[in-house]
Amino acid sequence: MNRTSAALNRIQPSPTIAVTNKAAELKRQGRDIIALGAGEPDFDTPDFVKEAAIAAIRANQTKYTGVDGTPECKAAVQFKFKRDNGLDYGLDQISINSGGKHSIFNALLATLDAGDEVVIPAPYWVSYPDIVRLAGATPVVINCGVDQGFKLTPAQLEAAITPATRWFIFNSPSNPTGAAYTRAEVKALAEVLMRHPQVLVLADDIYEHIVYDGFDFASIATVEPGLYDRTLTMNGASKAYAMTGWRIGFAGGPAWLIKAMAKLQSQSTSNPCSISMAATVAALTGDQGFLAERNAAFQRRRDLVVAMLNQTPGLICPRPEGAFYVYPDCAGLIGKTTPAGTVLATDEDVAAYLLEAEGVAVVHGAAFGGSPAFRISYATADDVLEEGCRRIQRAVNALS
Repeated sequence: MNRTSAALNRIQPSPTIAVTNKAAELKRQGRDIIALGAGEPDFDTPDFVKEAAIAAIRANQTKYTGVDGTPECKAAVQFKFKRDNGLDYGLDQISINSGGKHSIFNALLATLDAGDEVVIPAPYWVSYPDIVRLAGATPVVINCGVDQGFKLTPAQLEAAITPATRWFIFNSPSNPTGAAYTRAEVKALAEVLMRHPQVLVLADDIYEHIVYDGFDFASIATVEPGLYDRTLTMNGASKAYAMTGWRIGFAGGPAWLIKAMAKLQSQSTSNPCSISMAATVAALTGDQGFLAERNAAFQRRRDLVVAMLNQTPGLICPRPEGAFYVYPDCAGLIGKTTPAGTVLATDEDVAAYLLEAEGVAVVHGAAFGGSPAFRISYATADDVLEEGCRRIQRAVNALS
């Protein structure tokens, strides 16, 4: 009676959500917790976006819409792809979904079968391999360590592709590392993919607008137009526009794939929230000036966290080019003993120790396929980050 499906048993709950929930529960119990686990900007949704949503409610835009988005929202996404990426998509090549994760879920579930393989560079966003497994396919994980800047090399990609390879998932800037690929690096990977026409490309560009030090972001189908017909360019409102709770993701790609994703969506969620789509139209087509202002704050926070973590014995923290995460290597802490006498054997032990000893919630590196490390989200206030890093330093200094 209590049996769950084989497909469900192939996956695990999201570790990042688990850490966020645990931190929230400890706060409810009265613990002084600094939660650095969630990938969620602390900025408010811009006022002009909120006003657009309120206007949509007042205009009674509260009914069912087209399964994969309103024409207005699709047109706004079409405009965004042209403006920001130089990519031309027809409205039949655009899908609106209930969050970026939903876009990826739809694409993979609509196209994968048992025996298919999906190439995923690690460290990776936690959901990629599990969505692949849920679809019955096999994730092929390639380790891209700190020694190579957490970036996949063309030789690694070439070696991983087989006749069974169906998709290559490419995330830049990266969650969890913040590593971002230059145009030349994207072009070198694209040249490999051009030799393997059976491979579809999922470009997860969700952190496109969150880059630093003048970094020039380039989407893979922009850099190599030869990949246009087999690339799904995925993005969303959550990160750049601080709209995580509005749950809008979107994608542009070949019409056959968009149609397949809509077919799946018609039997799962149906349309995304009509009010959220109206807000997204405003976000994508309105004044984008606030993005640079917020990026300046993110860059300041990045520099603060990187500096403080690199002053901590046993931690090595690379300086990321984008997103709002750092991914410090904690190999120097493995094997050390806590004041309570516990030996830290894994990065999960390190994360548990930081939470228990100092009330700092981070996500362990094994969740992202890259150990020993942990992820910190610096999408929160400067004073909170400074206190969190001080606590990490205190916890590390207490080890023997």
